Formats: sequence, C-alpha cells, structure tokens
Amino acid sequence: MRLSDDFISEVKYRNDLGELAASYMQLKRRGRNLVGLCPFHGEKTPSFNIYTENGSFYCFGCGAGGDVISFVMKIENLDYLEAVKFLAQRAGMSMPEDDYDDSMSRLRTRIYEANREAARFYYKKLGEREGAQGLAYLRGRGLADSTIRHFGLGFAPESRFALGDYLLGKGFTESELIAANLVFKSRSGRGVVDRFYNRVMFPIIDVRGNVIAFGGRIMTDQKPKYLNTSDTIVFNKSLNLFSLNNAKNSKSRAYILCEGYMDVIALNQAGFTEAVATLGTALTFDQATLLKRYCDEVIVCYDADEAGQKATARAIDILRRAGIVVRVLRIPDGKDPDEFIRRHGDKGHAAFKNLLESSGNDVDYRMQQLKSGFDMNSPQSKLGYLNEGVKLLAELDNPMERDIYASKLSDETDVAKPSIMEQVNRLVKRKSYNRSKDEFKQIQKNLSARDDRINPQHAANLRAATAEENLIAFLVNNTDKLGYIESKLKPEDFITDFNRKLYVYFCERIKNQKEPMTTVSADFTADEASQVYRIVTSYSNIRSTPQALDEYIGVILDEGTKMSESDIANASTGSLAEYLRKLAEQKK
Repeated sequence: MRLSDDFISEVKYRNDLGELAASYMQLKRRGRNLVGLCPFHGEKTPSFNIYTENGSFYCFGCGAGGDVISFVMKIENLDYLEAVKFLAQRAGMSMPEDDYDDSMSRLRTRIYEANREAARFYYKKLGEREGAQGLAYLRGRGLADSTIRHFGLGFAPESRFALGDYLLGKGFTESELIAANLVFKSRSGRGVVDRFYNRVMFPIIDVRGNVIAFGGRIMTDQKPKYLNTSDTIVFNKSLNLFSLNNAKNSKSRAYILCEGYMDVIALNQAGFTEAVATLGTALTFDQATLLKRYCDEVIVCYDADEAGQKATARAIDILRRAGIVVRVLRIPDGKDPDEFIRRHGDKGHAAFKNLLESSGNDVDYRMQQLKSGFDMNSPQSKLGYLNEGVKLLAELDNPMERDIYASKLSDETDVAKPSIMEQVNRLVKRKSYNRSKDEFKQIQKNLSARDDRINPQHAANLRAATAEENLIAFLVNNTDKLGYIESKLKPEDFITDFNRKLYVYFCERIKNQKEPMTTVSADFTADEASQVYRIVTSYSNIRSTPQALDEYIGVILDEGTKMSESDIANASTGSLAEYLRKLAEQKK
C-alpha cells in the first residue's frame, strides 16, 4: 500500500516550498520565481530556482530538483516517508493509518530506540565498578557530574558481548542492532559482538533530540583513539555536528567550531553552549550549510599544530562558500580549548571570553599566516609576501574588503596601494574570465549530455532525446493533448529508454485522471526525480504551440527510422531497401 495522491497533494498544498526553503536559505524574488545560493552545493552565483506557480525547484549548478517533499528529503537527510511525516506534522496533519509501507520508517524508529537504550546502558555502566576507569578519566579532565549527566556520557565495558546481550534481552533483534552499527556478526559464531568496548562513550544527538550515533575514546594505547558509529540510515557523519542540539538553543548567532568532543564539552561547562564539533572528519560543505541554518558567524577554534592550521584553512574556504562570516580564534601556547579552560580554573569563562572577543576575521588570520612565512627584512622575501598577499586579496568577492586589506598590505610592505590594487584587479579579471569560461564549458557539457547518468542514451541521440524531453514537458503542462499525442506516438517510438519510461508513466497517470507530478518523488530515485523536474521546468523555455508539438513528434518519428552506420553495414538487401523506401516517403 502507498499514500494516496489526495493526501500527498494536501501535504504539498499546506507546505509552501518558498516559505519552507526561506527558513533554510536566503531567497530573492526574480519575476514570479525565487532564486538563491543553492543549499546543496557551494556556489557564488545564485543558480537555485523555486518556481512558485507549481511548487518545484531546480538548481542549474548541481542539477538537484524536485518538489517540497524532495527538498525536505535532501536538506534534512530523510527518506520519502519521513519527509512526508515531517511536512504533515508541520502542517498539523495526521498520517493516514495502515495505508502505506512503513517498513523503513519502522526500522529507523527501532534504531533510534536501540540507540537510546544503548546510551542509558553506557551511562549506567559509567557509575558502576566496570566504568570506574572511564569515570576517573572524565573527572580527571575536569568534568563535573552535572556535565557528565547533561551530555549523557557513559562507558562501554571491556566485555565484547555486554551491550548486545543487554539489548537482545530488551527485545531488539540482531538485524536491528547490526543496522544501528551497535554490534556486528561474530566470526566465531557466538552471535553478535559489540562495536564499542573499553571506551568512554559520547552520545551524538540530532537537533530533534534523537540519539543517532556514538563516539568512543579507548582507555588503552590501542588505535584508533576515537571510534565513531559508521554511517547508518539515521546517521551520516558528514551531515551532522556534535552538540548542535545544545548550540541551537543558545542565544548566540555566532558558533564556535572545535575539533573534538572534549573541547565542546569543556566549553559548554564553562558557559559557551554555542560550541560544536565535526565527527571525526574534516568539515564538509554539508555541515557548513547545516551551520548556516542556525548561525550567521562561525569562530574556528582548531589546534595550533600543523594539522590544525591546515584544517583551519580548509574550514575557512568551506564556510565562506556557504555564506558564513568567519573568525579565527588563536589559543596562546598552542593549547586547545579544553586545556586552556582547565588551566584558568574558575576564571576559565572570562579568559576564554576575552579570546573570543579579540579573535580576528579569517582574512586577518590568513594574512598573518602568510607573513609568518617570509622574512620582511629581505627584499626578495618581501616580494614573495606581496605576491601571495595579492593572490589572497583577489580571492575576496567584496571590493571594499579588497580595498581595506590592500591598504594594510601597502603599510606592511611600503609599496604604493595603487600598484597593489592594479595587480589585484588584474587577477580578479582573470579569475572572472576563467569562471565564465568554466561556466560556458559546463553549459556545453550539459547540452551535449555527455555526463547524463540517468539517460545514458541522451548524448548519442541528442536530437531525438531533446525532442522527447520537449514533448514530455508539453504533455505534463497540457494534459488535454494526451489523446492527440497518443494517436501519433507510441512508447516504442521513443529512442531513449528513460524518456520512454517517463512517457508511459505520465500517460498512465493522466488517463487515470491523476495530477502528473504529484508522486514523482515517491516513484523515482532522487536523481531521476531531479531529471524529471529539469525536463518539466524547462517548459517555459520551449515552444508550446500545436505546430511545435507536431515538430517534436515529427523529430521523434524521424529519428526512429534512421539506421546507424553499423546497422546499415549489417543490414540485409531487403531491409536496406525497405529503409530507403521509408526515407523516400518521408521526403515526399
């Protein structure tokens, strides 16, 4: 069973895509449509379009497209049913009972429940004899019992079967626990083995309060020191942040981005609840766009070692591309936030607050990093600093920002500002030219359909595939023409398999008096649905007259009669003669 079209239509009607998207990103009106920087990939020129008349979106930069359900699926990392539930709840609607296959939804629920029970188990063990080593470690790091309780910190016993046996006793199945990545199959045939053992445990909680995963720190010298839950259907380490559930409840719109769990927890204990951390990986663009929903500014607070500085430089670039204002906090003597706060004891909050308030923006930081690598007393080295500084200024999009830092660079090097700006502007023009060139190449690539994974036959049949897409867009927007189109065109007349599939799909829905696009997000994969929305949203750019329709049909039929070179080479005399006869008839 599946959700009815009427219910899906009502959910979509009650959730305006433009209004919903505006809660995640900045949008500007352009005619009847809304445009903005795509929340699904990094870009500097807005290519994300919302078509307000039909409640759809399409990004010409990354190819993401769909309806309000597709948008929620992608931005909240939910499956179709979970996205519908999310929107139904937002609209104050109740889900219909026993009218859909919710097996995946039920598995998600069971994984959430298993994780919650696991967190309770680990927390309980921390206070028992088996967890004494873990508790001593946390207290040795200066954590109060209230902080341990607030974060639900726990301990995974040394036994390899402790958690698995406990959860099986609670009624969970082995397959559910394996799906949650809490256990894995034992090679010895003993059943299942715990993923985490002899580790201090850090529950990872999403913004809705669900325990979605765990991080664990080993109590020995065994590697890896930290181990995280692998990706599951409720957790993707690149799409979540540690303690974002706490940060979103803070009053601050400036978040502190740390490297590890302990830094975040120490900052929270000191009163900085706006601290978050990545989950064992470098910052991703998806995490940056997630941050953008809750804050306007990020203070990067990574370690001062070489690895930390490289991670800082990478984070700056990603956060800037996401449209976030960036500052960089430097902790004296190469300390991390956890060490710094413990060192200052009761004055930790005030000391760290001073560091926050004195932190410079990312350009200041990068200029200082550059300068530290050059000997300013050497003319040749100073020239090297100037060249690198000019390159950095050329990366800045804001002309006023470029002007300000050109003045600073001039003061530092005793080189006239106009000379510096001349070099900067030259690089900016070159970058702009290269960007336009790359965009043109991308347009050419898209037009040639060389990388069309959804319709791989597109590139080899460009004329036919284009006509097929135009006809499909015409049909969806002019359902009353179905009878005429079907009288002229059969599914087998289509050259490309994917477009034939779409033609049959839409014909069936229209004949059954169903709105063509209502369930596209349910009936196709995310990539296929994006392709469908690309085709359909192109309708405003194609000719939609009866004459144009006949042309589309004519091209499809014409292309269908053509024989490839290999077909001609291998054709019998009779079939070749028949082919030539048909061509002659068409020319008449």
